[in-house]
Amino acid sequence: MMSTTTAATGVINDLIEINNDRVAGFEKAIADIKDENIDLKELFQGYAAQSRKNSQELAALVGNVDDVETGNSVSGTLHRAWIDVKSLFGGSDRAGILSEAERGEDAIKKAYQDALNSEDLPVNARETVSSQAQEISAAHDQIKALRDAAKI
Repeated sequence: MMSTTTAATGVINDLIEINNDRVAGFEKAIADIKDENIDLKELFQGYAAQSRKNSQELAALVGNVDDVETGNSVSGTLHRAWIDVKSLFGGSDRAGILSEAERGEDAIKKAYQDALNSEDLPVNARETVSSQAQEISAAHDQIKALRDAAKI
């Protein structure tokens, strides 16, 4: 178990929070998606599961469970985008749903870039965060490609 500085815990907790936001955002989208976009439900369920796994891995890095964020972001940090999109999914067409999802993915992708650029990110957390960042980037690109296809 590693001992982390408060700053390091803060960086990792930010990522846990935005992953929790992402799960909530995708779950809201899944609940609102109509049958004609059933393929998106499956995709979004996969991404929600991905973020649950990310949060668990990140929580293990913090080590001390008492320091781990379990909620969604409540601080006024930059990671509000997934919260903001949650209300926008209702009744959207496919392109609209994917545009909102892409906005959320932009936010989490940026959060991972910020974490990787942060000097407060501990060396032993870097590999996990970097690996998760690659998966997040791939998810972003997939959603962007689907959005572009939906606009045709």
